[in-house]
Amino acid sequence: MPKQTVRDIDVTGKKVLVRVDFNVPQTADGKVADDRRIRGALPTLTSILQRGGSLILVSHLGRPTGDPAADAPFRLDPVAARLQELIERPVLKVRDTVGPEAQAACAALKPGGIVMLENVRFNKGEKKGDPAFAVQLADLADCYVNDAFGTCHRDEASMVAVPEQFPAERRAIGFLVDKELEILDTLLRAPRHPYVAVMGGAKVSDKILVIENLLKKVDRLLVGGAMTYTFLKAQGLPIGSSRVEADKLDLARQVLDLAGEKLVLPIDHLVADQPRAGAQTKVVGRDEIPDGWFGMDIGPAAAAEYGAIIKQAGTVVWNGPMGMFEVEAFAAGTRSVAESLASSPAVTAVGGGESAEAVEKFGLADKVSHVSTGGGAFLEALEGKVFNALKVIPDR
Repeated sequence: MPKQTVRDIDVTGKKVLVRVDFNVPQTADGKVADDRRIRGALPTLTSILQRGGSLILVSHLGRPTGDPAADAPFRLDPVAARLQELIERPVLKVRDTVGPEAQAACAALKPGGIVMLENVRFNKGEKKGDPAFAVQLADLADCYVNDAFGTCHRDEASMVAVPEQFPAERRAIGFLVDKELEILDTLLRAPRHPYVAVMGGAKVSDKILVIENLLKKVDRLLVGGAMTYTFLKAQGLPIGSSRVEADKLDLARQVLDLAGEKLVLPIDHLVADQPRAGAQTKVVGRDEIPDGWFGMDIGPAAAAEYGAIIKQAGTVVWNGPMGMFEVEAFAAGTRSVAESLASSPAVTAVGGGESAEAVEKFGLADKVSHVSTGGGAFLEALEGKVFNALKVIPDR
């Protein structure tokens, strides 16, 4: 069922606590390196402001340890500064989450104002889902909006216990989360066929639940990345020195049996004599990886085959790179898949994490149907999991 969205609640004159996911990459000097998640929240934030509401923003950043000195890089000041540039309104960043400074700033909020609280994970009550902390946080506001899809799979206080403090008519999801749920509904319940999944990355074990769930729905499952070599090893084929999950070979065989002809492995590989930039490289056939060489990317024939399959698809979901795309010499396969999605007339969804980084890097993010802002959340949703953070939001 569709969830109640921010457009369904009255925010006029209200202070709206918005759980955003501003857990963004940072440069060495602490500045925002990629503002995609901040930009993704702007429609929700702008809607509230334009309708006479004010904003109290809650986010985490990084993995604080509790040591103030070590945690200094995780303060949200650079994030607040970037948001202020993007939203073109003052953003008041406070130095605590539920303490006196936060309480005073939120009490003084006027319609159109914006307060950003300090990193919510600086408070131990967040990760523990502490009810007392949730009450303190909820007391700052009149309404609650969840626009943090990347954290929806977490049962942290700001995701579950906090919204439970508000009446049902004052809880909603934002437009970013709503869009994520719409694409997931298409991928899991109403895909246009042929339905193609492209799965890459390092480990079969990380993607096994997703693969098992998608195999019930897709017509083809295209495999790339280091997980390729676990599947090849499970078939008894030579993999040289390629990365392999030696303890997951039985699991790989189970997947191969389950998938049958749906699962497509690369017919050639780009291999290197060292797994790093500057290495000697060559293209070899599917079962021709030499001893001592490392599989680093799908080969050109595999990229062409995958592109042809994607071209004929009605729906495509992609999670995980085809190789070590961060190194230009090993980026061709991932770039080719990204370009195939960008030129496809299909509904094309790119999972979070490295796949999202890849389409951004190649300048193709605006040419696919959807780029998810959630890495782990997107994967767990594809596994078929239902999140408690969404259960607490009323259906529309």
